[in-house]
Amino acid sequence: MDNLSPQKQREMLRTMQVIRRFEERASDDFHAGQIYGVVHCYIGQEAVAVGVCSVLDDSDKIISTHRGHGHCIAKGADLNRMMAELYGREDGYCKGKGGSMHIADFDIGMLGANGIVAGGISIITGAGLAQQLDGTGGVAVCFFGDGASNAGPFHESINIAANWKLPVIYICENNLWAVNVPATDSVPVDDIAERAKGYGIPGVVVDGNDIFAVHNAASHAVERARRGDGPSLIECKTYRHRRHTERADQLDSRSSEELAFWKSRDPIEHVRRHLLTSSDPLSDADWQEIDRQVLADIEASVVFAKASPVPQLDAALDDVFAE
Repeated sequence: MDNLSPQKQREMLRTMQVIRRFEERASDDFHAGQIYGVVHCYIGQEAVAVGVCSVLDDSDKIISTHRGHGHCIAKGADLNRMMAELYGREDGYCKGKGGSMHIADFDIGMLGANGIVAGGISIITGAGLAQQLDGTGGVAVCFFGDGASNAGPFHESINIAANWKLPVIYICENNLWAVNVPATDSVPVDDIAERAKGYGIPGVVVDGNDIFAVHNAASHAVERARRGDGPSLIECKTYRHRRHTERADQLDSRSSEELAFWKSRDPIEHVRRHLLTSSDPLSDADWQEIDRQVLADIEASVVFAKASPVPQLDAALDDVFAE
């Protein structure tokens, strides 16, 4: 936190609010029947994506999950093209054919989201090898959930990365639940970061709702990777405020008490409270103006999406590389 100026903290807070408002609008439009497919909201986990991506360069690579909008925004993706993709329009990142779970932008190092649990872990490990071979000091970062830490690609990829000292940072967003199964029922250790010991790499647990803790842990891991000392595993304990998906028939087994507890630890409010006492305090008026600008940007992205054409049937097989 000490190396973050009040201005940098404000920028991080604004990005968190962009994610929050984008997801709220995506949820609203999905329920209004304007967005098809499925939407997995990132609300409540904003500190992880922003805290990690705040220490990355454009040349650094990231890969995401089915809950990937926050990672895209934190890495600098264009809101217009993101919203157009959710709306299934030609001006979207994947020309409207990928939808919510497959947004990618190679120009900013966003290698894509992946709807398969643990599907991105081996891909980012390969990207880490490419970064190592390039020799430019770039790193590769993988975001994944608690469930993915039980899958084969997690263990196989970390084993390879540790052996080859690849510049990869594995970020486990442990939001404590799968769809409706608590992580305690599927993970036999208290902390997923403990699994790092088996591969001889650092494993760190941080409060995933504290952006400063996430930023600090990510900074150390990135510095280590750039030095050529190999990968790290960071487990961010966090919580999603919404159901697993926005589908109307999606069950939610979590208790109202649990939800209330975690909402009281909202990551955005944590930063706001800190900035109230900073050397350059953020007033309520300042915050309202930031939110007004954010909402205007989100509204502009919806206007852009609705103005974009729907993909034509004769283009259905364009950009398809396997049939």
